[in-house]
This record gives sequence, C-alpha cells and structure tokens, in this order.
Amino acid sequence: MKSLRRSLAATVLGLAALTAAAQERSIVMASTTSTEQSGLFAHLLPAFKRATGIDVKVVAVGTGQALDIGRRGDADVVFVHDRAAEETFVAEGFSLAREPVMYNDFVLVGPKSDPAAVKGKDVADALRKLAAGSAPFVSRGDKSGTHAAELRYWKAAGIEAPAARASGYKECGCGMGPALNIASSLDAYALTDRGTWLNFRNRGQLVVLVEGDSRLFNQYGVMVVNPARHPHVKKDLAQAFVDWVTGADGQATIAGYRIGGEPLFFPNAKSGR
Repeated sequence: MKSLRRSLAATVLGLAALTAAAQERSIVMASTTSTEQSGLFAHLLPAFKRATGIDVKVVAVGTGQALDIGRRGDADVVFVHDRAAEETFVAEGFSLAREPVMYNDFVLVGPKSDPAAVKGKDVADALRKLAAGSAPFVSRGDKSGTHAAELRYWKAAGIEAPAARASGYKECGCGMGPALNIASSLDAYALTDRGTWLNFRNRGQLVVLVEGDSRLFNQYGVMVVNPARHPHVKKDLAQAFVDWVTGADGQATIAGYRIGGEPLFFPNAKSGR
C-alpha cells in the first residue's frame, strides 16, 4: 500500500511538472492594435506555434503603451512601429537589439465626397487643407505609432499643435479600429495603417484619398526585452519568436497574409530601414 501511494504521488508530481513545463512554453508580446486588428496575428501566431510549440499571448495597445509594458518587464517581446521610439528603447537598455520585420504604409481616408479636397499624394498638403477648413478629422490621440506618425505629418505641414489649429480635429484616445469606426460615423478624415484599413468592414462612405507619399512608409520592428533589466523575462522563448518571424518561414507567412488577394504587410527583415 505504501509503495502504491508513493507511486501515485510520483505520478502526480510528474504530471504537475509536465503541466508547469507546458505552461512555461508561452510568452507575452506587447504589440500594436494594427497588427492585431489587421488580422495578421490570427494568421501568423498559429504558424509559429506549429513550428515551435510556443504560445504567444498578445497585449494589443498603442506603440507607446507597448513600449512602456516592455519597460516595466510585463512582456517578453515587443512588436511595434515607431522606429525612433524603438531605438530609444534599445538605447535605454530595455532591449539589446531591434530587428526590422515588415512594412506597409499609412493612408489618409475620408468621405468619398472629399469636402476638404485633399485627394492626392502629398500628405502634408492634405493636412494643410484640413487645418484651413472645418471638416472633421479623427486622431487616435493615444501615443501609438500611428499617432506619432500623424503628428510628424502635421509638423511637415507646418502645424505643431493640430488640436489648436484645426477646428474639426478630434482625439479619441483609442485604437485604430475604434478610430475608424468614429470616422465612419462622422464622415470624417483619419490617418490609418493600410493593414487595418483593408481588414476594416464598417467603412461607410470612407475611401482612401491620400496614398503614395514616401513619408507614409510604415516600418515594424521586434525586440526581446532585456533580461538584465527584468530577470523573469523568457529570453530564449522570446528570441525563438524573433528568430522565426525574421527568418524564412516567418517572412513567408507574413507575405502570405492577404485580403481579397492584396497583401497587408511586406516582409523585409534583412533589409528593413
């Protein structure tokens, strides 16, 4: 009887150890709403799990918030799209390296009737026209990569504080999907990454009005959180994700994600700028 009890106890302990090991084969990734709401992760992460057995739990927020999550050590890897902020993150010692992964572009959308007459290729010229009138413009206003890009474009248009200069300017403090929903309901203009736009179904009267400006280039990067700052970070599992997503299989999986035959992201891990 004692032998049986010992055997059962050993079995229970063994199962507990296996369960704990299985649970540890997961990482937390802080990323942007654009990678989540574009549908990319629903396509990409199952392929990664099949290849490695590693689960990825995504916290989808604006880029600024995602980087702050990494700074606190509440994520193992960060996948975002604001190169200047990413390089600062590395310089501060929160990651040892930033790896380019993929790119797409930003587009300015607005009502098909285009009351501000912004249609064209020059994003700065479009924003100057919006500032001169009263047409509504919905900004994410959330310190995301998209919001940071939007503020750069306003600055290029000679406008430092769009909230004060453009009477129709509205900040929602929300993700890309909700911002587009608000713009759709108001027949307003908005800046969006193309990936989220292609996956967005509630367009109403909104169409793409400004695209093709080289300044609208949108690069994504990935970084393992530095375990020297946060020893609990699952460095090896996080690095496995970085190696896979920047390697041949991950890059091919990104290239294979399309909606209506149109790619949402373009892999450029080895040549990303």
